[in-house]
Amino acid sequence: MSEQSGSVEPTGFSTRAIHAGQEPDAATGAVITPIYQVSTYKQDGIGGFRGGYEYSRSANPTRTALEGCIAALEGGDRGFAFSSGLAGQDTVLRALLRPGDHVVVPSDAYGGTYRLFNTVLTSWGVEHTIAPMGDLDAVRTAVRPGRTRMLWVETPTNPLLGIADIAALAVLAHDAGALLVVDNTFASPYLQQPLSVGADIVTHSTTKYCGGHSDVVGGAVVVGRDIVVPGFEDAADRVAFHQNSMGAVAGPFDSWLVLRGLKTLALRMEKHSDNAERVVELLASHPAVSAVHYPGLETHPGHEVARRQMKRFGGMVSFQLKAGEDVAVKVCGETELFTLGESLGGVESLIEHPARMTHASVAGTELEVPGDLIRLSVGIEDADDLVADLKQALDRLG
Repeated sequence: MSEQSGSVEPTGFSTRAIHAGQEPDAATGAVITPIYQVSTYKQDGIGGFRGGYEYSRSANPTRTALEGCIAALEGGDRGFAFSSGLAGQDTVLRALLRPGDHVVVPSDAYGGTYRLFNTVLTSWGVEHTIAPMGDLDAVRTAVRPGRTRMLWVETPTNPLLGIADIAALAVLAHDAGALLVVDNTFASPYLQQPLSVGADIVTHSTTKYCGGHSDVVGGAVVVGRDIVVPGFEDAADRVAFHQNSMGAVAGPFDSWLVLRGLKTLALRMEKHSDNAERVVELLASHPAVSAVHYPGLETHPGHEVARRQMKRFGGMVSFQLKAGEDVAVKVCGETELFTLGESLGGVESLIEHPARMTHASVAGTELEVPGDLIRLSVGIEDADDLVADLKQALDRLG
């Protein structure tokens, strides 16, 4: 309790999710941030902006609330909301890199992110090297002294659920004069806060767990409070400038939907994790399954690191089938509760074949994923029903 203000400073995650960046509407007392579906704002004389609002590409009150909330959840200095996860990532890269710079990217990266590096950024003169982020020696070897300006990390990775040691990579990056950027989409801010263990910037596809209901496409970027890498002290200002200049901002209704999702994020992530653990039990014992990829398994090579930096292990599970790719494709079509579809992180369970769906763009590259791999986004339905659905599909076709 503050003696001066008499107000309580919110510290708990769910308290921040519900209140950070959000006050009851001054005009009406509405307890939920309104959807300010507006493009422009009345000025009180030329340059006399009310609350700093001039034009909704530059700022919108609903988006401001979301940006403040997600920055608070990640423990960052400033948050930025975008029209998609890739729009946020593209803005970070263009704001902070220059032609001639070099980036180390994961050997198990999301296909869309890799396409951004391999096609868009290379034509802009930014080079990259692929490295397994769980292998610190390999990352160290991939760094080009004087040219590497960024390490780009996913943990857990998509779709093989690889784990990277954020704290160790932060030291490695900073020693090289580079920033550490962590895509925290799979974990969500509830399960993992990369900034608290040394990362400089966090990105999200808010389409996924932050939104949580498969009804919005969006992205977010959170910049840390203390950037220690020389030349990047103004990173938040540069991201803000490029967000406005490039214009791929989250609209007010999309911002409102993500804000709504964040309010129940903690509850949902606990249920996602509960259900995923039950699914993993089935998969680990089923004779048709050759491998299960889930950081909660003690046999997972990144288990100890994940246990240290994550609250729980999340709702994403991948597994491989002994019978190969054709059977994997068939299994994806035989589930009833697990819906065949791309994306992840919604309340409903999804199943997909990465090699032919989300990661088709990396076929034939170093990032190509196994053909016998199936990825699950385990939802918040009743666990018994989800286990039964997978079992019947595997029993028939596995």
